[in-house]
Amino acid sequence: MSKKLLPILGVLIGSIFTSVAFNIFLIPHQLLSGGVSGLAMLTGYFTPLNISMLYFVYNIPLLVAGWFLLGKRYIFLSIVSVAATTWLMTIIPIKAAATDLLISSVFGGVLIGIGVGISFRAGGSTGGFDILGSIITRYRDFPVGNVIVGLNGLVILAMGYLSNNWNIALASMVCIYIGGKVVDLIHVNHIKVTLFIVSNHTDLLIEKLMPLQRGVTMIKSEGAFSNTPKDMLMTVTTRYELTELRRIIKETDPNAFVNMVETIGIMGSFRKS
Repeated sequence: MSKKLLPILGVLIGSIFTSVAFNIFLIPHQLLSGGVSGLAMLTGYFTPLNISMLYFVYNIPLLVAGWFLLGKRYIFLSIVSVAATTWLMTIIPIKAAATDLLISSVFGGVLIGIGVGISFRAGGSTGGFDILGSIITRYRDFPVGNVIVGLNGLVILAMGYLSNNWNIALASMVCIYIGGKVVDLIHVNHIKVTLFIVSNHTDLLIEKLMPLQRGVTMIKSEGAFSNTPKDMLMTVTTRYELTELRRIIKETDPNAFVNMVETIGIMGSFRKS
């Protein structure tokens, strides 16, 4: 299978987990997943409108905003995810796998967290507040799962107020909390990573790395065995951007030696946007 198709496969697998969580664990009990999907569910529970189509429509403005703020590749994969989830929600029957409200919220949260986490690891998202959370984490060093939990809390409050059933609202909060924690276990994009790159094509690498708007430092070095002078590149990035950075290095110089080190902290200028 082409490596270019692997990210698409990843977001499709993530969409399967998310759709199953929606139709098997959440919607049968009128639970919310929060965010844009939660807004779609909230609207669908109190109107005759279709939840899957609402999910698609509500995602459109965020996908447009993400296209300009987060990069076309990331949003393309997110569009694939949203479209796949919308389609899967129409073909997966809405039937409760468990009768207990709390069990459904727990397993629904786990599946949603897995789906979102896989999509993030593939370089995309499941749309909705995942995109908004990614935008926020570029400006603040917060775990993306915690950001999504905070945003989704507003939707849960609306559900409790409109339905006057705080049991469902509280169970939905459990679902969202667990989902956020699972996301952080799978994809931790607030962690910084320092890359040391030794390549024979440093000029071409710099040309391709600079559009990422991350600082690149060129360090004069020499091979201890060959005594050959080389230029070593050093750059600090986030786990969120690491997939794209590795792709660029591999395409530019497959023989490059890259040492990736987890960074404990940073002092000075580091672009979060």
